[in-house]
Amino acid sequence: MDRATFARSTAFFRDSGNAPAAPAGTQVDFIDRVDSFTYSDFFRDYLLPNHPCVLSAKFTEGWSSRRTWLTRHGQPNFEHLLRSFGEAVVPVANCDLREYNSNPKEQLPFREYVEYWREYIRSGYRSSRGCLYLKDWHLSRAFPELDVYSTPVYFSSDWLNEYWDAVAVDDYRFVYMGPKGSWTPFHADVFRSYSWSANICGRKRWLLYPAGHEEFLKDCHGNLPFDVTAPDLRDKRIYPRYSQSQPPLEIIQESGEIVFIPSGWHHQVHNLEDTISINHNWVNGCNVATMWGFLQDELAAVQREINHWKDPMDDRHLQCQLIMKSCTGIDYKEFYNFLKVIAQNRVSILEKGLDEESSSRNDSKAAISTLGMLHAVFDLKRTVKVLSSLSANEDFRKLDLTSLSPSPEALLQHLEAAIDTALL
Repeated sequence: MDRATFARSTAFFRDSGNAPAAPAGTQVDFIDRVDSFTYSDFFRDYLLPNHPCVLSAKFTEGWSSRRTWLTRHGQPNFEHLLRSFGEAVVPVANCDLREYNSNPKEQLPFREYVEYWREYIRSGYRSSRGCLYLKDWHLSRAFPELDVYSTPVYFSSDWLNEYWDAVAVDDYRFVYMGPKGSWTPFHADVFRSYSWSANICGRKRWLLYPAGHEEFLKDCHGNLPFDVTAPDLRDKRIYPRYSQSQPPLEIIQESGEIVFIPSGWHHQVHNLEDTISINHNWVNGCNVATMWGFLQDELAAVQREINHWKDPMDDRHLQCQLIMKSCTGIDYKEFYNFLKVIAQNRVSILEKGLDEESSSRNDSKAAISTLGMLHAVFDLKRTVKVLSSLSANEDFRKLDLTSLSPSPEALLQHLEAAIDTALL
């Protein structure tokens, strides 16, 4: 991050508050050239204003998966994929069935899924089993030794995967593989995070709604639609505010291209051809306040639900945290630890620098160093802002905080001192 971008980010959050904006407009920018598009360009023009863009296939042409995962005709290379991953077990969704607001999933051997996919193609894209879609496969975690892609620098300030790598529990890096006609229902991403999605082969159709616009798509009970292309959305008795909504931004993503999905934008995705893609969800200093707002909304929803229970509970606040974590994957105390790990990694870089061994690795600390000291300071300032709000939150203060080390107050003091020292 250069000084001009640092100054721009400081002014942006001073003038507009915590949440990324949802800009007006009907165009999605297409970025063609790698050599003329810098991290600062992306940060200034897309991260801060929270606006989508598409990166051309030139940004992925060096990935080994772009060479080995597809045939010379641009189709999935099933033989290579079977040799590499045949014994893996993968999550597979049935696009023809609905289970609450998603498609039901099962675990299948990868080899069986590829056999199904080949037969599905031979049968004219029909099967008694339905349209099956391999989704949310943690390939990087299952095969850490493989070098099939590299995260573009624009998406390298990735707090979600930095934290979950540190605690060695989970990650938000996925591979999707599916036939023509497979799709993902209307949704916003986990924690209202950003996402990026790169097509290794195939084509996708994206329907995007800026953050907040989904309110016009809710039915008379306050529920979002499963499929925003369904004709019943035009029924005013069911969807009374649909006529106030704007048409979605539409993107046709070609093979090799990367789509950047802004924080909190709801979207629906259709595979127009047999398609393989690599996807990451990620949070950073630009949208961590949005993540914190999402968690507060989720806890409030749980509290409203529990208020309907007849039997009182002495540990009501703890039960609410437990239910929220089961639904979202995180509670307030883990969110504190999340902020702590992110902050301490940046303080370490500012105070000690990066040793030669760490610089040569492709990990989060190397990414922090690559983005520079001012980016680390920006991250700390955004962490302090959200940590201050968390520390003052009534529901957080009801919890037993003695297990947190350091205490929120001590951590805040340390971070503020580190920022002051870095800016001297």
